[in-house]
Amino acid sequence: MDRTRVLSNGTIQTETSYFIGSLPPLARRHASHLREHWSIENTLHHTRDVTFAEDNSRLRKGNGPEIISVFRRLALSILKADTTVKDNVRGKRLIAGWNLDKLKGILLALQTV
Repeated sequence: MDRTRVLSNGTIQTETSYFIGSLPPLARRHASHLREHWSIENTLHHTRDVTFAEDNSRLRKGNGPEIISVFRRLALSILKADTTVKDNVRGKRLIAGWNLDKLKGILLALQTV
């Protein structure tokens, strides 16, 4: 499978990926499954990584990773549901961290929903 993308400096980068599997070679079906997988990665995991730097977390032992993941998902849901601050999710998180009144506004708006 070949992937092509245009980098920010305008150059074109092409990458070839090879897959090993026991299924018959049905290219369209495999491509559909791969696009579906990356759709999930790009919509959920990428958002969590950009907002909370989840990939850089050093939390690895015990129940810590699961517990912090629950709190991150909760915070992400709250920030996505908020309509009081006009910014992206990462921006809302930063604003809520810098301004206690904005944080209260976000939480109170969630309470009235």
